[in-house]
This record gives sequence, structure tokens and C-alpha cells, in this order.
Amino acid sequence: MIKIAGLFFLLFVVTAQSHARAATPDDNFYRSKNIRIIVGFAAGGGFDAYARAIARHMGRHIPGNPSIIVDNMTGAGSRVSANFLYRAPADGLIIGNFIGSLILQQIMGDKGIEFDGRKFEWVGAPVQDETVCALTKASGISSLDDWFAAKKPVKLGGEAPGANDSDVPRVLKAALGLPVQLIEGFKGTSNIRIAAEAGEIDGGCWTWASIRTTWANGLESGNVKAIIQINAKKADDIPNVPNAIDYAKTPEAKILIQSGVHAPSAILRAYALPPGTPKGRGDILRSAFNATMKDPEFLVEMKKSRLEVNPLNGGEMESIVKKLFQMDANNVAKIREVLIPKN
Repeated sequence: MIKIAGLFFLLFVVTAQSHARAATPDDNFYRSKNIRIIVGFAAGGGFDAYARAIARHMGRHIPGNPSIIVDNMTGAGSRVSANFLYRAPADGLIIGNFIGSLILQQIMGDKGIEFDGRKFEWVGAPVQDETVCALTKASGISSLDDWFAAKKPVKLGGEAPGANDSDVPRVLKAALGLPVQLIEGFKGTSNIRIAAEAGEIDGGCWTWASIRTTWANGLESGNVKAIIQINAKKADDIPNVPNAIDYAKTPEAKILIQSGVHAPSAILRAYALPPGTPKGRGDILRSAFNATMKDPEFLVEMKKSRLEVNPLNGGEMESIVKKLFQMDANNVAKIREVLIPKN
């Protein structure tokens, strides 16, 4: 009996070892180290909220349990942070968090892009985003019909081309003919929200996960309302909010919405490492990110914060980026005409 018990124990140990991640020389690298997550948007917005939650839990899943801090590096719709990441030391101590739609901007030849998205080491994304335009009660727009009938353009806040809060208004104006006046230069969605509450603009278009969390008080009080969503399929919790693709009257309009908004939305909250990051350290960080997305403590916090978790891993991110670079040249030209300002 003792021999049999010993045999089962040995079998358990061998099986457990075969399923564990193989130890590497990099396992001791992170002990007593600090990892920085460079967020391309201002504190208080949705990107920042996700990054700080991830930073609080991800270190537990990295050998050596390093501390993780969040730095906000704003500017040009997160171009500043993405360009920084491309040139940052490839030592495994810097993780970039920028808006994945910048990949589309690179494909369209945006001169402000100083990186090659095909060379980043992709870590993953915590959520595949849904996008909504929300307007204040003071705007006088309470339905999509009101918006179509508006006698003057609705003022929407944006950051810069490549950020969804700028790209989505441009797409809606071109594809559906909605009257829009886009006011850019904001440092993040938190600043757009503040400007809308002050009556300086009418609202904005960005991720529903962020809007329903950071603008919860406005939505609950009725001072803010979701007017239109721009998603491949309707968000589960707002089935009565009209979806933009249903109002696209031409094939060109549908292509613009699908390629200009739907495709980039999956990789919107991109997490990546600088090109050339050692494979062992990259594997550790990707594994830790994936483990964090399943961490019970992390998931409890996200639920309390009303932040959705619907992740992509690094391999899935890389595959989506690759497909974007394979887009038909005619479609690229059509999207470029709308999303890249000519002035």
C-alpha cells in the first residue's frame, strides 16, 4: 500500500511539473525590481482605471513579485506614449498601454506615427471594447432621431486622430451624415467628460465600459444618455440603443464603420513591450497578464468597478494586427480620406 501511495505521489509530481511553465534564467530577474506601465491617457479615464487595477494584481503572477507602478504619458491620442515605447529600453521593465487604433493610423500613413506596430511584443488586452456616443441632457439631444434632425452640429470632444473619441465622430459624420463638430486637443476622456458637464461641449464617443463606469452618476441621474452605439453587435446591457451599422445605407458606409471602428475596437486597450524585449521576460509578462485576467481577486475588483473583462492574449493581438496590415488598398484609401485630416 505504501509503495502504491508513493507511486501515485511521484506521478502527481511529474504531471504537475509537466504542466508548469518551465523555469528560465529570467525567473530571478524581477526580484526587487519595479515595472512601469506607461498609459497614454490622463488619470481618471478608462485606460487609466484598467491599468491601475492590473498593476495592483499582476505582480503576484510574476516570479519575484515585483512592484508595478502606473505612469501617465499623455499627448496626441497616446501617440506620445506609443512612440516612446518603440524606443524604450527593451529590458522587460516597461509595458506600454496605448490605443490600438493607432495601428490603423500607421497603415494609413499618419506622419505622427514613429513606430512599426508589427515589431511590438504584444502582451494582450483586458477587454474587446464596445463603443458608444453619450450626450448630455443640456445638448438637447435625447435620441438618434433628434441628432439627425439637429439644426446645428453636435459638439463632440476628442483627443487626436487615432483615438477612438476622435475617429468615431469622423466615421459617423462621413458614414451616416450625422451633424458633428469635433473639438480635439483633450488629454483624455476624463477631460472630455468634465468639459461636457461644464457645458463646453455636448458629449463624446468612446468605450462603453469606460462611459458606464466613469460617467455612472450622469447616466443614473439622466443628465447623460447613450444615443448611439458603434459595435459589430449590440452591447448586451443597452439593446435599445441604436447601432450605427444598422443605419449605413451604402456598402461604402458599412466598410467605413466595420474597418474604421469595429476592427480596431478589439485591440483598443493594447498592452505591448518594446521591440527586442528578451523572449524569456516577454513570456513571463504575457503569462502573468493572462493569469491576472483569471485572478479571482482581480475579477472581484473589476466587477465592483463595473469594468468588463473580455481579454485577448498576446498571440491573438498579434494576429489581429497582422490582418490589419493585410487590408485591401482601396479600403485603406477610403478610411484614410475620412480619418486623416487634410489640414
